[in-house]
Amino acid sequence: MRHLKLALTAAAALSVATPAVAEDVNIGILLGYTGPLETLAPPIGDAAKLALQHVNEQGGILGGEATFTIGDSTCADATAAATAADRLINADGVHAIVGAMCSGATISAANTAAIPAGVVMVSPSASSPAVTTVEDNDLLFRVGPSDAYQGEVVARMLLDKGINDIAITYVNNDYGKGFADALSNAYEAGGGDVMISEAHEEGKSDYRAELGSLAASGSQNLIILAYASGSGQTILRQAIEAGDFVTYFGGDGMVADALVTGIDPSAVEGMLASRQGRLETEGTAVYEKLATDAGLDPIASFGPQAYDAAFLLALAFEQKGNTDREGVNEALRSVATAPGEVILPGEWDKAKQLIADGKEINYEGAGGDHEFDEAGDVSGAIVEMTIKDGVFVEVGPLK
Repeated sequence: MRHLKLALTAAAALSVATPAVAEDVNIGILLGYTGPLETLAPPIGDAAKLALQHVNEQGGILGGEATFTIGDSTCADATAAATAADRLINADGVHAIVGAMCSGATISAANTAAIPAGVVMVSPSASSPAVTTVEDNDLLFRVGPSDAYQGEVVARMLLDKGINDIAITYVNNDYGKGFADALSNAYEAGGGDVMISEAHEEGKSDYRAELGSLAASGSQNLIILAYASGSGQTILRQAIEAGDFVTYFGGDGMVADALVTGIDPSAVEGMLASRQGRLETEGTAVYEKLATDAGLDPIASFGPQAYDAAFLLALAFEQKGNTDREGVNEALRSVATAPGEVILPGEWDKAKQLIADGKEINYEGAGGDHEFDEAGDVSGAIVEMTIKDGVFVEVGPLK
């Protein structure tokens, strides 16, 4: 990787010597603003916008500004995600994309629009193991861990709490199936008993038949791998009404306060969940202050990752020295990879000067450092969540 970084920094130095006409860099922000995760999308988008705001407040990018264009992937319709990505790329002319938000939408947008157009996507939140295996020409990245890892740590958490049998219901898409398979395999390998694991379809108003099948398994521990504003909320509410389960657990798609809408908070007090967290580094502390000063929740689900995705893309274009889509992936790997002078969230001036001087940089961000592997994946942190007084609170990291 070092030889790649040296070549890119040399190219950046040449671009400074012969500056091009200033041109804005347009970053697409492709999230599920409607659909089953619509309550999670705005804080994610706001964090990405904050990164671009910091770029512009410190002189902009390539002599111009970092701008953004919003797209709605819906998180429920693969065709809608592909159409939104196509519009961003071919109508709005974005140079790269933060997103998509959900795994199926990310895969659809990448295969249909981004990969054919040579556009880099960096997802802050797509977690399905299927994202790893997309034939993406090194154009699809993510800054949070795969559910292959989340499944392992959740299995250990459940077993450590003495939960020795479970019933799993999962939304029938890439996210749900990938998470369910990873959790089942790790849980059984650890000595637990998966009494039943069944898919359900998103968008139904009644899941009582599915819940009857789950309850018939004999387990009183229900694992719901779905969405807080969609099937997950409906299943949880109807399961509580039926009274067949004692313990409830939700995956990261369930971690939103909208989950308890229409549910007696006392009925879900102490409910367990997991979500992507932050590796505790100098960068996470810096981001906490930046986000708080901007009126954002510094630990909003996938917010730190969205900030990093946008800031990394801005750094990649500054490193490249132009707005061409070709080579963004190589520049992205360069600015995210050691060795190099460490750049923390908000340190745009410092990064710009180092790039202009032909120096190597290494971004360590709001969600941790982001050393991309060959597939464009990173390691990351998973945290335990629980419901207290009707809202989710963070318990601590899971290992």
